[in-house]
Amino acid sequence: MIRSHFQPSYIELFETGELENRVGEALKMLTNCRVCPRECGVDRQERVGVCRTGRLAKVSSFNAHFGEEPPISGIQGSGTIFFTNCNLRCIYCQNYPISQLGHGEEVSPEELASMMLTLQRWGCHNVNFVTPSHVVPQILESLWLAVKKGFSLPLVYNSSGYDSLSSLRLLDGVIDIYMPDLRYADNKAGKMFSGVEDYVEVSRTAVREMHRQVGDLQLDEKGIAKRGLLIRHLVLPRGWAGTKSTMEFIAREISPRTYISLMSQYFPAYKATENPEINRRITPSEYEEAKRAMLESGLENGWFQDI
Repeated sequence: MIRSHFQPSYIELFETGELENRVGEALKMLTNCRVCPRECGVDRQERVGVCRTGRLAKVSSFNAHFGEEPPISGIQGSGTIFFTNCNLRCIYCQNYPISQLGHGEEVSPEELASMMLTLQRWGCHNVNFVTPSHVVPQILESLWLAVKKGFSLPLVYNSSGYDSLSSLRLLDGVIDIYMPDLRYADNKAGKMFSGVEDYVEVSRTAVREMHRQVGDLQLDEKGIAKRGLLIRHLVLPRGWAGTKSTMEFIAREISPRTYISLMSQYFPAYKATENPEINRRITPSEYEEAKRAMLESGLENGWFQDI
């Protein structure tokens, strides 16, 4: 439990000049892009990378969102900024018009900073960057501008888990709450459903680094998250999410006190209807099996959903 006067860690980085230094380091990563684990090497100052994003971030929408986990949404909502495009190619993406079809508009650093300040003015508990892995430099650049104008909300990094260690290290002391997915325990699934061959190693390395930076989730006296790690795990049909192995990894190598959101809402969106392995919703028994795997692993904190 921490008090409500909690100050985000990036404020100190701003005051010492370190945040501005991080902006410079991050922007250099765009010229021979290694922002995400794909390390496509494209000069994103001039053209788009594998993520289909160039020098400017693209945003689909920003708003006060009340559908996140209770410590994130709280009473006044989480200030979500949905970034367009993604460094994965998930064939079942529930937000595919944004992540795969590119619905959104390019925004300048000043415009992105203005969105952050607007969400703060609306009274949101935090600013929640959704699908941020490919736009870390743009986030840092805009954050510096926003802090200059009085921004001071906790930051949530809401990612697929397919995150670069070098980008995460630039976010050390910047991000207050990490909320990654851990989608698979088998690289075969990562290749088949998300188009990458190393999801397991990359995501587990990323989550270790996230926990090193922020530790277990901490809540204030009102139950609102201020700092720490919250892991999401979407249960997939036919056991493709590898829930048992994932939960054992978290309990053993991260922390048994890790907060887990065990999600049941999978449905065959986008191209999933073309794949017989995942072309249906999960069954109640599949979700109960996943829930049992989580509890038997020794994990102490979690949210379960109805199905």
